[in-house]
Amino acid sequence: MNFNLPVSTAAIADLRTALVSLLAAFAMSHLLAVVYVWSHRGLSYAQSFVQTLVMSGVVTAMMMLAIGNNIVWGIGVVGALALVRFRTNLRDPRDMVFIFAALVAGIACGTRAYALGAVGTVLFSMVAMYLAHVPFGARKSFDGLLRFTIPWEGGGNAAATETMQRHCRQFVLATVREVGQGEASEHVYHVRFRRDDSRQKLAQELAAVPGLSGMELMLEDTRIEA
Repeated sequence: MNFNLPVSTAAIADLRTALVSLLAAFAMSHLLAVVYVWSHRGLSYAQSFVQTLVMSGVVTAMMMLAIGNNIVWGIGVVGALALVRFRTNLRDPRDMVFIFAALVAGIACGTRAYALGAVGTVLFSMVAMYLAHVPFGARKSFDGLLRFTIPWEGGGNAAATETMQRHCRQFVLATVREVGQGEASEHVYHVRFRRDDSRQKLAQELAAVPGLSGMELMLEDTRIEA
């Protein structure tokens, strides 16, 4: 008895189309994940999120292939997804955009719009890499935070102020508090340097101020998000 069932040419063509769509979705979402890794500048990096980018594109393409042109199935899928509550909080809005890009790439592959998906993925990747390497949108009022301790007596405070005036384009006193049982004060300033070498010169001259101790200079980087 022959149990081999005939396979129609249409079924083979549909299988090939589905395979091409899923592989294309994998390639595009994988490219997005690689670009995300290369362009990431924040502190909230997670390997699971990078893998989610790849899987989301493939899953979306699979869903679009299953729906096809059936409106009833599409409404059913939307209703099923409405029941799912996603409780993962994305700290960086940029992560949400990458997730959306991977979903759109999967939709493009699932609807066989391969050219649109490929061009859109490449252009999105180029924009993401460009924005990661230029200070576009950065707004920095000060270059860093300066902290030091100085006695109330001895004229050290005036010398420190004069030194900051020479090497800082702008400095603002943030906090001042008494330390050492009222014999000294701790000053914290927001500083903005005049030139690139002003940071080193400021640190050297402040270290030579009589009585000044505990000097710390913490630089700010606007590309890093807490």
